Amino acid sequence: MVTTTTPGVATAPGGPAAHARARSRRAGGAVPTVVLVLGAIYTLFPVSWVVVAASKSRAELFSTSAFTPGSGLLSNLSDLFAYRDGVFWLWMLNTALYAGGGALLSTAVSTISGYALATYRFPGRDLIFNLLIGGILVPSVVLAIPQYLLFSAIGLAGTYWSVLLPSVLHPYSIYLARIYAKAAIPGSLLEAGRLDGASEWHLFRRVALPMMTPGMVTIFLFQFVAIWNNFLLPFIMLGDDHTFPLTVGLYTLLAAGANQPSLYNLIITGTMVSLIPLIALFLTMQRYWRTDLSSGAVKS
Repeated sequence: MVTTTTPGVATAPGGPAAHARARSRRAGGAVPTVVLVLGAIYTLFPVSWVVVAASKSRAELFSTSAFTPGSGLLSNLSDLFAYRDGVFWLWMLNTALYAGGGALLSTAVSTISGYALATYRFPGRDLIFNLLIGGILVPSVVLAIPQYLLFSAIGLAGTYWSVLLPSVLHPYSIYLARIYAKAAIPGSLLEAGRLDGASEWHLFRRVALPMMTPGMVTIFLFQFVAIWNNFLLPFIMLGDDHTFPLTVGLYTLLAAGANQPSLYNLIITGTMVSLIPLIALFLTMQRYWRTDLSSGAVKS
């Protein structure tokens, strides 16, 4: 029996079974997409409410529906920036100092510690790593009062250092740096560098750091956001409102005076303004997340 094919007609490889598998894969891929969209909506819902509420005057805030835009955004911004001779900008500067300085110091300490735990063998290494894991399980709320008593005993309570120093040593950041260094830096690459006569500092600076850049950026962003949003520690440590960060400063607007109503419109407007640096930071630094772990070593 001879089978013939019609010229010019192409048959699809795999036939109906292949089409069924392709449709199944597309259907399976739609589920994660739907979950991500729902998660994005859930996350952006309160942010969108803050943006809309910041456009309302004090009267409109309680007399209109939640997502009805108002006409008082410029007035709210003007009142916020003029409040107590512009103390909002001082709170913003303090927050940038706490978050930026603390995140940079924490990233440096975590990177060095994680690299050492991942690449060197020394007595007590596993014990130190297990203690770090245990430290991750301890809530920061439990440590706030002991930290205040400690800084009060050495005369640092109420100063910038009382908020900066506790944020430098972060167990989870060290744990993350150790995990990332172990996965990103091949031991054979370090051994080859040692055979070529490279010093340990040179290996760390020229080989390890470029390969750990995505992990360092992740640690920096996590710490920056955590310190930027931190309320309890500065609330306990600081007594002078000229050293307050935004979280504590905006909280004081809830009770602006004994005979004055809470300045809800200024609080919401200040919250909206405080989100702008975080969004800008993520948009700026996301390009440093690279999937190629060896790209840094090649550039070196």
